[in-house]
Amino acid sequence: MKDASSAAVGFAGLSHLGIVSSLAAAARGFEVIAFDPRGGWCGELNAGRLPVREPGLDELFQQHRGRVLYTASLADLARCGLIFLSLDVATDDDNRSDTAPVRELIGQVAGQAGRETAVVVLSQVPPGFSRRMGRENFFYQVETLVFGNAVERALQPERFIIGCADPRAPLPEAYVRFLAAFGCPVLRMRYESAELAKIAINCFLASSVSTSNMLAEICERIGADWGEMIPALRLDRRIGPHAYLSPGLGIAGGNLERDLATVEALAAEYGADGGPAAAWLRNSAWRRDWALRLLHAKGLLARPGAVLAVWGLAYKPETHSTKNSPALALLDAIGAVGGSRVQAFDPAVTLEAGRYPRAVGCGSPLEAAGGADALILITPWKEFLGAPLEEVKKAMRGSLLLDPYGLLDRATAEGLGFEYHRLGAGRLSADASA
Repeated sequence: MKDASSAAVGFAGLSHLGIVSSLAAAARGFEVIAFDPRGGWCGELNAGRLPVREPGLDELFQQHRGRVLYTASLADLARCGLIFLSLDVATDDDNRSDTAPVRELIGQVAGQAGRETAVVVLSQVPPGFSRRMGRENFFYQVETLVFGNAVERALQPERFIIGCADPRAPLPEAYVRFLAAFGCPVLRMRYESAELAKIAINCFLASSVSTSNMLAEICERIGADWGEMIPALRLDRRIGPHAYLSPGLGIAGGNLERDLATVEALAAEYGADGGPAAAWLRNSAWRRDWALRLLHAKGLLARPGAVLAVWGLAYKPETHSTKNSPALALLDAIGAVGGSRVQAFDPAVTLEAGRYPRAVGCGSPLEAAGGADALILITPWKEFLGAPLEEVKKAMRGSLLLDPYGLLDRATAEGLGFEYHRLGAGRLSADASA
């Protein structure tokens, strides 16, 4: 058997998924050929510039880019015995997937790949997609990369879930060699099971997120503190130390919403009950508007001349993605009311020109806070930890501080005269306005 370094592995589609996955393969010793028809992205990568933001990715890129050929020439993939389709699947405003670019890419690769070449879809596709391709040596591999933690998960996967036309048949040698290089369990199953397994993972995650958000809101109303309760849940073996228990501003980023929408659609098509998925989506939309309800309760949204400082526009820290971002939903809502205006700052995201007429981008957090009646920390960027609250208070006109993720010290903030609100932490005065 050839060693890893002598086997070329192809990746077609240089989105976030493709860039991270191809570099993880290079880090495991494989020669990598990474194809993308957008020559501009290949040019950026060959020039040493990453077009996506992800913690640890720059270091991985600098260490292993010498093993990767970034190319816009489809013919280069002919050197590969294993090709991954690694294009991120876009979703529309209703969280429905557009798989047409993936199908088109599969057609291009299939026309170039040899009969014995194994083709593996990493892109997230709905149940039934892989079976309809009808190609030999065709597989679906569940990807579980997470924005903000994608590099670690790509380098040290918990397991590989492989969808096959026939899970009893042996995998191609090139694919076996690739999987073995990561040293984790390999679970083989039929196409449909693997496609639904990805959705099942996100459904269980969504249920944990939504349950945490529901109970955290009750804490806010009755004066309890969700943070005090989390250790008790961690010590329960039925829930466990790794359960997702952090309340947040709903579900964002697109992947969880997409899978919940897919479950709703499958339930409707086959006459099953998709009520839980619909409820999680409703709960997500409700919690997303946590800050909006507080601003309404304080009468700030419709007040002419009111200024709202917003720190964070990305849907989560250490990324540039704004898909279903709670911050952008807040800007839309503020624009619809038409009274107050927004001063916003984000380390990675720039406001789209003309998209939010009542919002202006700022060059620093302190600049955004200048003259503001309220400060809302939407995205928990590490840059906001330990912000100089005394300077912020002096810069602001008002005193409302909405810190959903608890980046700032509550006691210090209240000592300076801020009216402080955090997710899952009720005010002892039983303020139920949120």
